[in-house]
Amino acid sequence: MEQIISRKSGNSIQCIITCCVLLLFIGEVHGQHYSPENEDVRVGPPKPPLGKRWVMNPDFSDEFNGTALDTTKWLDHHPTWIGREPGLFMKSQVSVGDGYLQLKGEMMKKDTTINAYGSNRTFSIAGAAVVSKKKTQFGYFETRAKAAATTMSTTFWFSTVGSFKGPNGCDKYGLEWDIHESVGRSGDYSGSYFASGMHSNSHFWYTDCEGERHDRRAAQVRFEDKKVTSENFHVYGGWWRNESSASYYYDHREPKHQKFYDKVKEKPFDQPMYMRLVSETYPFPWIELPNEKELSDPSKNVVYYDWVRAYKLEDISKKISHSSLEKELQLYDESVIFDTTEITLDKESNLEIPISYKANEPRQLVLEIYNTADEKIATDKVQLLAGYGHFRHELKLSNTLNADTEYRLLAKLQPVQDGDKTILDRNNLILKIK
Repeated sequence: MEQIISRKSGNSIQCIITCCVLLLFIGEVHGQHYSPENEDVRVGPPKPPLGKRWVMNPDFSDEFNGTALDTTKWLDHHPTWIGREPGLFMKSQVSVGDGYLQLKGEMMKKDTTINAYGSNRTFSIAGAAVVSKKKTQFGYFETRAKAAATTMSTTFWFSTVGSFKGPNGCDKYGLEWDIHESVGRSGDYSGSYFASGMHSNSHFWYTDCEGERHDRRAAQVRFEDKKVTSENFHVYGGWWRNESSASYYYDHREPKHQKFYDKVKEKPFDQPMYMRLVSETYPFPWIELPNEKELSDPSKNVVYYDWVRAYKLEDISKKISHSSLEKELQLYDESVIFDTTEITLDKESNLEIPISYKANEPRQLVLEIYNTADEKIATDKVQLLAGYGHFRHELKLSNTLNADTEYRLLAKLQPVQDGDKTILDRNNLILKIK
């Protein structure tokens, strides 16, 4: 049985017993890397487009299992923003330990005045920011996070640096894509809804030819939840599909979609962006400022990021140069997937079968066709690369299948070594020939 115990469990033996009992009752666990803290979450990218496969992107993926921030990937500060008053981003508030990236919010011992952006600004709260060293464009990104039980933010977002020439030549724009942002406790303030669920925004920061700056944004995407975000870990995911749209994913729920604001530029989100994990103060009074009591409580004042993972789409047969993170993490419950129980094929056409698969390392797919007497009449093999793939395979048959006949296709996912007959997963598809 796959290891299903979170490394955060305090009593591993008790958790193993509990989880095994749960498995007996529910039969199987849906979603990879089950955690007893959240029993029904979806982990990993959505189904890829035909002919593509998702491959993990190591430049924006981190399990935070060390004792310090990986400085080859991340900055422990925001390079172009010091924070929103009264919250100042401070390197001292960023740490890695116990399997988490931790961003701590605290009251400063004394107020700090900084001359920034053309004026003196006063800060009294210490916040934190972690920013990727590289920028990226398009892909699927997700994090598993637990908000601090304060009104400081828990965020997972991307943005550009600087500005880009607009469509009129004299105008300019920047981009911001917020997969998720929230606070960790509710209260008597108008933005209290930010304390529960998932909230996703996209901003087209537009400066017109007169020099006036505008926040042009698409309609917010929200997932409602009865519980506050600090009560448990949640998985927040976003698929930056292209220059025009994105999709969002919250735990096990069906995705929601968003079209970017395109009234200024037809394909607005056309620039690569940096990833950002930030705990900040929000504008008052929309969000109540955190108080000294909650910021002094270690059980409340820390945002925990369990991991962040990024995936990019590659052609189904394209090899990658870096080592497989999927194998290192044993990310997937390896499987072969058909979208239906049966398909009807034209006897005169090529027998093309749509197949999806999840593999942590290169595998081979053995395809066997059986007639109504359950006799094996044909065999084919497909070599698969690591990742989550979706493709059509043309069956190579020495004999023509009979019309008005039903056959069974058995697909077996196996190691690439021919001598190893281990079956990692199998699935059946009924073939009906016209």
